[in-house]
Amino acid sequence: MRQCVGCQEMKSKKEMLRVLKTVEDEVVLDTTGRKNGRGAYLCFSSECLKKARKNRGLERSLKMSIPPEVYDSLEKELEQIGME
Repeated sequence: MRQCVGCQEMKSKKEMLRVLKTVEDEVVLDTTGRKNGRGAYLCFSSECLKKARKNRGLERSLKMSIPPEVYDSLEKELEQIGME
């Protein structure tokens, strides 16, 4: 079970999307769930990304500050993989 950094709900790993901080300190979506790096989990919902942005959940989980343009690119990536 993993906790969403947006809505704080516990769900299984397969029901969630992994946001990854790579060793180069980049923040990317990990669609495979197997890449190396520190991960945080989000529900498949743009609402949860908005909540995570507001409550700084991703920043706490990944232990780094995240610039606004990274959140914007995450939103675009979520739209491309078919999230509402």
